Amino acid sequence: MASVLEDPSLERHFKGHKGAVTCADFSPNNNQLVTGSVDANLMIWNLNPKAKALRFVGHRDAITSVQFSPCGDLVVSASNDKTVRLWTPRFNGESTVFKAHTAPVRSVSFSHNGQRLVTASDDKSLKVWSVHRQRFLFSLNQHTNWVRCARFSPDGRLIVSSGDDKTVRLWDTNTRQCINTFTDCGGAVTFVDFNASGTCIASTGSNNTLKIWDIRTNKLLQHYQVHSAGINCFSFHPSSNYLISASSDGTVKILDLLEGRLIYTLHGHKGPVLTVTFSRRGDVFASGGSDSQVLLWRTNFDVFNYKEVLKGHRRRLNPDPSPHVGDIFPRNPHLHTAPSSSIQISPTVADTQSADPHIVEVGPVLFPNTQQDRRSHGNGVPRGGASGGSGQASVGSGALPEEEGHTYSRTYALEERSGLPHGFSTTLEHIVQQLDVLTQTVAVLEERLSLTEDKLKECLDNQARIIVQARRMEQQAAENASQDSSAHPAAQPKQDLLDHLCLTAETPKFIISSWKTAAAMKMLRLVWTAGGGVGVHSSGLPYTVAGYTTPPPSSASALGSA
Repeated sequence: MASVLEDPSLERHFKGHKGAVTCADFSPNNNQLVTGSVDANLMIWNLNPKAKALRFVGHRDAITSVQFSPCGDLVVSASNDKTVRLWTPRFNGESTVFKAHTAPVRSVSFSHNGQRLVTASDDKSLKVWSVHRQRFLFSLNQHTNWVRCARFSPDGRLIVSSGDDKTVRLWDTNTRQCINTFTDCGGAVTFVDFNASGTCIASTGSNNTLKIWDIRTNKLLQHYQVHSAGINCFSFHPSSNYLISASSDGTVKILDLLEGRLIYTLHGHKGPVLTVTFSRRGDVFASGGSDSQVLLWRTNFDVFNYKEVLKGHRRRLNPDPSPHVGDIFPRNPHLHTAPSSSIQISPTVADTQSADPHIVEVGPVLFPNTQQDRRSHGNGVPRGGASGGSGQASVGSGALPEEEGHTYSRTYALEERSGLPHGFSTTLEHIVQQLDVLTQTVAVLEERLSLTEDKLKECLDNQARIIVQARRMEQQAAENASQDSSAHPAAQPKQDLLDHLCLTAETPKFIISSWKTAAAMKMLRLVWTAGGGVGVHSSGLPYTVAGYTTPPPSSASALGSA
């Protein structure tokens, strides 16, 4: 294990947000830091002291999560406005909007290859999206309360999620099934993430504790109770040997995971600390809080270059394998209580190394400037001037930095870009929400329709077989009857006289067809009764001829002569 060199130190601080800083992330090349805030603005800070900071406007509510893509060419953000946006982190940056959920989106994260996104929302669901095709892929729905956080594993095969239902769930991205659930959390779980190797996950929650689990054995490895209030965020060091946590008690804690103890407590924010993150190399980390400040810290934990340490880990002959789904099975958890002794560091948050950077609002110019805008920006000097001696321009009310030779633009909100009133835009959003519900309903109906079609096809096949069998039996019966009639012609049954007797109202007499001989008429005796004529067949069976109350004279005479 590497030896400790010196304590962490405050490197810089950034001011530019007008609300609490809720999330942060470093770019892969360590040149930029992106932050999101309750003020609905996303800011990208350049770590070069002389570079400008960029403010991206587009979300209509508080930003809850931000992250750089693995290649650094995109930034994704989630917001309480129920949308997810993909930004290009450049001066003329543009954004693509995903209407992601029907409730506030709490978390968004890239997969290891940057091709997918996973989002978590208060609608109790997780959704996976394709980045390049910009389309929805599938959803995961087993949480019973708000989902606060979701992250991909380093190899992309697993997703871990946590929520207010007091559970941490592991999902297989291939089968899209929940393969394991950790319930020994003690309260709502606000944040969860994998370590660098993907063999462990850590979770924090409202019960002021931090737990680390081995997902291969389902074993609770370490259990820390070092904060006096809820833990809002944490970040693993790239070497997985350290972890930093941010809490509502106003402190940042640094844990040594190899020795299982708290080693540093950092004081710098005035109020709850809401976010903390290590850089990709681990040499610096950033924290943000309700005081609207972003603090940049120098790690100074170790004399070794962490990139070389990571390379050495990868060159080991027996590296820890990535977790397999089959390795996850329940076992009894093992509690680990860490010593509470640590070093208290309370730096004075005063940046003596550099002034606050210039802040520029960026985005495409979608509408031509009015004459008033031309007058206010005619010579590159905005209305209102600079905001004092801090070197930062006052933005959001028409003011931009006092610099010539630069063009400034901003990303407009939906109603500004489309020219639609706010009420109409709200109605459209409600319609989109209803369409989302209808889409899910149609998917369920399609499944049921497919089952019904299968059953109907099976019934039709059975009916066709029955019809074919009946026709064969009829043909066989007809053939047998023809053979019998040819062999015994005198045995044919006599045709019923009813088939040859026809009575009409206009001509009340018997019309006998095919029975025209006297011998045939002698076989019929007809007795007329009130209400109808009753005939007696030669076989002795009576039948009734309706419509006649008295026998016709011609019929009676004919009958008497017969």
